Amino acid sequence: MKIGRFGRCMILLLALAGLCAVGLPLAANPNERYIKDDNPVQPAEAARGGTLWVLDFKFLDPRLIKVNIPGRGQKVCWYVRYQIINRTNAPRTFIPDFELVTHDTRMTYRDQILPSAQEAISKIEDPTGYYKIKNSVTISADPIPETKGKAAPRAITGVAIWTDPNDINADDDEATKKRKENLPKLADSNHYSIFIAGLSNGWSLTDPITPGAAPVVRRKTLQLTFKRLGDKYVMKSEAIRFQPPVEWIYRASKLDLKLPGKDKK
Repeated sequence: MKIGRFGRCMILLLALAGLCAVGLPLAANPNERYIKDDNPVQPAEAARGGTLWVLDFKFLDPRLIKVNIPGRGQKVCWYVRYQIINRTNAPRTFIPDFELVTHDTRMTYRDQILPSAQEAISKIEDPTGYYKIKNSVTISADPIPETKGKAAPRAITGVAIWTDPNDINADDDEATKKRKENLPKLADSNHYSIFIAGLSNGWSLTDPITPGAAPVVRRKTLQLTFKRLGDKYVMKSEAIRFQPPVEWIYRASKLDLKLPGKDKK
């Protein structure tokens, strides 16, 4: 029995309707996560301006890319492409602080500004230039615009990038190369977390570790945990797996935020 164009269209529509009926997404990226706070604005202490706000964070699982970085040669860069959505009823400045912390090798890596890596990543993640991907400095230049009510999200796209400072660079001298050979490598880690501060104005002060030192500022921080399957000899983006759930913690920050009330006991 032959089926005409109209019949084929009807079958397709019924199939799509069936997918919707069972709650399956029609076009979802399985590696995209959306961290959305049900109450993005809450009452808080007067020192915080009377409100505690939280920005939405949408991200893709970490990926790997090999890039020629000036002065360093070919390097494997780890990166996370993300989007910030502001539903807090006012423009908010996002001052990000990304840290990748390995749980097995116990190393900490700070997000880096690498123009050559950012350009290579943009060619993959944003080939048309539509998203205008920003780094951790340029994304803080302008406040994140407000998304009102049920309007389409006004997302701002950014990227966080990490390289391993213990990797041997093209211009390292022999002494430096020898020293780096025995240092832990990011490629050796299979279990790590990415900490993102700046998504909220939440902060707290705790007593200093050293008596007489300044109090410790702790920022409300999002923790995302991942594991990598395989070993360092099989470096593929597909091997990096997100480990739910996400967690919000108050984590010590090295930034001098000049917070109101910071000098008070």
